[in-house]
Amino acid sequence: MHVHFVAIAGTGMGSLAGLLKNRGWEVTGSDEGVYPPMSTALENWGIPVQIGFDPSHVRERRPDLVVIGNAVRPDNAEARAAIDDGLQVLSFPDALYEHAIAGRHSLVVTGTHGKTTTTSLIATLLYELGRDPSMLVGGLTVDFDGSFREGAGPDFVVEGDEYDTVFFDKTPKFLHYHPQTLVITSIEFDHADIYRDLEHIQEQFRILVSEMPAGGTIVAAADAKTIDEVLTDAPCPVVRYGVDQGRGSAGDFVAVNLETDERGCLFDVLDACGGGEILARSRLGLVGGHNVANAMAGLLAVEASGASLREAAGVLERYRGVKRRQEIRGEAGGVLVIDDFAHHPTAVRATIEALAARHAGRRIVAVFEPRSNTSRRALFQHEYAKAFEGAGHVVIAKVGDAPIYSATGEVKERLSADRLADDLVAQGIPALACEDVDAIVRHLMSELAPGDVVVTLSNGSFDGIWDKLLDRLDR
Repeated sequence: MHVHFVAIAGTGMGSLAGLLKNRGWEVTGSDEGVYPPMSTALENWGIPVQIGFDPSHVRERRPDLVVIGNAVRPDNAEARAAIDDGLQVLSFPDALYEHAIAGRHSLVVTGTHGKTTTTSLIATLLYELGRDPSMLVGGLTVDFDGSFREGAGPDFVVEGDEYDTVFFDKTPKFLHYHPQTLVITSIEFDHADIYRDLEHIQEQFRILVSEMPAGGTIVAAADAKTIDEVLTDAPCPVVRYGVDQGRGSAGDFVAVNLETDERGCLFDVLDACGGGEILARSRLGLVGGHNVANAMAGLLAVEASGASLREAAGVLERYRGVKRRQEIRGEAGGVLVIDDFAHHPTAVRATIEALAARHAGRRIVAVFEPRSNTSRRALFQHEYAKAFEGAGHVVIAKVGDAPIYSATGEVKERLSADRLADDLVAQGIPALACEDVDAIVRHLMSELAPGDVVVTLSNGSFDGIWDKLLDRLDR
């Protein structure tokens, strides 16, 4: 079986390519730009990648299957050649379902925040409980040293992205995975390049919920009106989870008695709808209420798949996380440098609060790169000013004039890094907007002191800022 991937270097596409190569399939691919870590991974897996798109890539070898990624535009010559020549063509999510998920217990993790962490956490719990799961996730897991795993067990755990599928199918990816167990971590407005507003996103979640089988289970966060509104006509049982951080929770199962230390978080799992019994005491190696919520979602999803919640709580501390989620990049000159994927205002706030709790007494210096098609807009201009309230110093990379993709209309105003810095200064938080990474590093070298904790916040490579900063600090 020869499968060819058009735009192979995306996280999901590359991961599926690796999974199929691991089966012994012949796998090839093409892309315009292939960069680490995916370029390194594809090379290690022995998958040849042709640079650029050309009809000859599919016409000369005529692969049995062509998988087309959602980064591919309708005028892509290679994709058009595959379609026009009558080759079998599938989108990434359809190929993933047809050739990896079908026939297994499909456990799909969706939501604006926490998808990657929760997906990998569930896979780790199932593995530690001896269920030998399969998994595909939009990040590099520490426990499995990669973004995919194919096991012999009955479960396939997948991150269900709400982004659209491919140019010839604009439905969300998560509609293609047909979950038996569905996790909804959160619903907020995001992906402004393809969604008009929050209601537009909720419409997609309503469709997803409506297609659940009667024998399935939905595990969803409590205390969120946006989730309540999409669950009203759920055709299967719904279990809600929450985290009590002094404000209570309406969840059926609630994390209570949270304690944070250098090793992470301790919490009790309370059965709020079954007489108030404490089911288990558990430890998580990550910090922050948002990560405890991810852990609660994972514990309940594992129970929904037929495993024991109490046993799962007992092995939770073995979960080591995902790269680029509170990942320690190094320490030099007494300054700790941490990298995090957070870029939505809610995620930025949660990350800063978590790190402030874990490193109590140390100043948190937040360095933010607005890089996504949503964060570069002025959409969250005021929300970002609130999101950084827990930081002791903030540096913002300027957005620049690169095009911002949009399928929902012209982008009229971009996020102003200067205005954000001024708003933070007005709140008493020292802040500065900088043109590029070199300017940011120069500023940090004049500002940092032993004991500081630097956290970089970006959904991209941020031009390797961690290594540049650590090198200067070391010297």
